[in-house]
Amino acid sequence: MKLRDLIKHLSQNGCVLVREGGKCSVYSNPATNIEVNVTRHPEMADFAARKICKQLGIPPVQ
Repeated sequence: MKLRDLIKHLSQNGCVLVREGGKCSVYSNPATNIEVNVTRHPEMADFAARKICKQLGIPPVQ
């Protein structure tokens, strides 16, 4: 999965960028008040994208 597709999915489901770290970005879901690190690799495994969505409490990426 491409990183830009995951970020687009996170934004569409109400997640916001909290801060940029050295190697990752931190996204938060205001509804659940949970923060998750998202690595900034151009490509990521599908299971990693599903895990990020599950942690944030949003539907998985199609």
